[in-house]
Order: sequence, then structure tokens, then C-alpha cells
Amino acid sequence: MSIGEKIVLRQGDLTEMDVDAIVNAANNDLKLGGGLAGVIRRKAGDGIQRECNEIGAIPVGGAAITSAGKLKARHIIHAASMQLGGLTTGHALRASTAHSLRIAAEKGLHTIAFPAIGTGIGGFPLSECAAIMLHEAAEHLKRPTSLEKIYFVLFDKTSLSTFEKALREMEERGDLEAGSRSGAS
Repeated sequence: MSIGEKIVLRQGDLTEMDVDAIVNAANNDLKLGGGLAGVIRRKAGDGIQRECNEIGAIPVGGAAITSAGKLKARHIIHAASMQLGGLTTGHALRASTAHSLRIAAEKGLHTIAFPAIGTGIGGFPLSECAAIMLHEAAEHLKRPTSLEKIYFVLFDKTSLSTFEKALREMEERGDLEAGSRSGAS
């Protein structure tokens, strides 16, 4: 299966995905307040916040894994792309996406689903988010990994079409070929 076939884009509700792990767009204090984190907390149950409290603060650009409570997914990987009350940066998005993928592979997971991290409360531009996250996914898949499918589950049609455009551009440049190692931003 090619790298492009292992990256799946879809519009939908991330919290309804039946995958090994969904990724939460988190702050580094792992406080599940507003936005996607708040929805995850409500749907998964309060135990997720307790698990996050036990982990404590992590560095911006880092990630941590918890159970998924009442969700269909088995785990939640919390990608810290910003400080509590702060904004997402390209560097933090790149690092937290890569760290989330590494955690999934270290745990032997086969499927993971990401949102467009940092584009809500984090204020990060959607087109830059798509380019960075898809690049990190493709680069991860060029190395040995347990991951078989990386889903990007986008909230609306605009987000989906932005990710589709970024993925097409990567394909046209040859960035999805196993031998290529380009640097997208």
C-alpha cells in the first residue's frame, strides 16, 4: 500500500471514529476546557481529565496518551500545540504532530485520527496546518511504523477541501513517494 493510500481524509466527527487513537488538540497543561478538548471531555467522561491531571503539564510540542473513556477509540493522544490561553505556532504543530505519531507507533497502534490541530482556539491558519500535518504524516510513513492508516477527520467542507488541496500538491511534487524526503512548511 502506498503512502498516499495510508492517509485518509474525511469530513466528520472525530469523537465518533472507531480507531486505535484519536488526537486531541491540547494545551500543554492538558486542561480539557473549550473547543475540541471540551467535546472530548464531555463525550469520553471525566476520567480523561483525571488521567491528564495525573500526567501533569507537558512541553509545548509534546504529546501524551490516555485511555479514551466512553469513546469508540481505544486511546486519546493529547497533542500540545499551544500553552493554555495561547496560540499555536508552526513549530509546535509540527513537533506535536510528529510526537503523536511516534507515541502511536511505540504503542503498536494501527490507526490514528487527527483533527486540524490548532485551527480553532489556537488560531493557526488552516492551509498551513494542512501542509504541516500532512507532511509529518507522510514522513512518518516513510519509516518503519505500526501505523497502517492515518485519518484526518475535518469538521467542515472548507477544512476537508483545504486538506485535499494540500494532499494533491504533495502528490504532484512526489512527496508521497517512499524515497522522497522533502521539507514542506
